[in-house]
Amino acid sequence: MESKTKIFIVDDDSLLLDMYALKFSNSNFEVSAALGPMAALEKLRTGFAPDIMLVDVVMPVMDGFEFLEKVKEENLSPLSFHIILSNRGQQSDIERGKDLGVVGYIVKATSTPSEVIDKVSEIIKNLNK
Repeated sequence: MESKTKIFIVDDDSLLLDMYALKFSNSNFEVSAALGPMAALEKLRTGFAPDIMLVDVVMPVMDGFEFLEKVKEENLSPLSFHIILSNRGQQSDIERGKDLGVVGYIVKATSTPSEVIDKVSEIIKNLNK
């Protein structure tokens, strides 16, 4: 039996978080979610190690880029792949994501939830080649 891909969704919008959690769960992912970067860091510091982290950029206290820098700095879940899911799609944001080692950048505003799942699945498929 094939094991499910563990995805960790980090967003400060509880409605979006719940919606994506449900959609990914229905698409055969094992889903965990954190409402904001501080809750996500707490969970990662306990040793939680997802396969994929799907991270929003625009969040209060600490944005998604700062969160990923902190994850890297503290060497939290070093085998996880990071994908940004944001409404910000400026080239400078995409470049900053690449500099932080993200394997994908998905713009929420131009993707339906089903397309987001398809894009994440495609990224995972390409990682496993």
